[in-house]
Amino acid sequence: MYLIIVGAGDIGSQLIEIATQNNNDVVVIEKNQERAERASQEFDCLVLHDDATVISTLEDAGIDRADALISTTDQDATNIMVCLLGQESEVPSIVSVVHNPEHMNVFRQIGVNVIENPQRLIAEYLYRAVKRPSIKDYMKVGDRAEVFEITVGSRAPIAGHTLAEAADEGVLDEGLLVVAIERDHEVITPRGNTNIESGDLVTVFSEHGATPEVTDVFGHYEDHD
Repeated sequence: MYLIIVGAGDIGSQLIEIATQNNNDVVVIEKNQERAERASQEFDCLVLHDDATVISTLEDAGIDRADALISTTDQDATNIMVCLLGQESEVPSIVSVVHNPEHMNVFRQIGVNVIENPQRLIAEYLYRAVKRPSIKDYMKVGDRAEVFEITVGSRAPIAGHTLAEAADEGVLDEGLLVVAIERDHEVITPRGNTNIESGDLVTVFSEHGATPEVTDVFGHYEDHD
């Protein structure tokens, strides 16, 4: 892919590293001279020390042939302008970091794929690690729903039952779905007749989030406040 990445700060640098390691053609635009020089020394890509909110800079970066434009600066106003210029140039995929949650709708209204402030996501992840220690990994879906990983405990009500049995007995309600099971380093696609065993690492979708009542199903009673 031909990628244009705007910003070579903390977020942008990580993205540049991943993109170049996966053999993409990468052009970086960075307004700060020090960051631009550092990026040109560290990564195998073209780095332009220039202002990405000026269309001529994007043209120099080859926006007419770009498969994606990703804006990672720490200024939402800059990111919005970059995205609008990308739209004018008909870039197929436009993605931006959004730092202020109040600006999320603005980005969505102009049709941009958005990533919420990574620092806040990390903070929420750390808070969840303390508040719900049984959760291995999680992702929010909408306002309340979550997808998370959790290990089935030995005293879990669901252990030793098939998914169909658990549903019939009310252990799994309609808003709770087991979508994947990892057992002995193998991933199992669950069916109604799939048995849940103690020690399984299960990926779960919960319509109401990873509440203590939900983690109880998998035998983690310590998650109650």
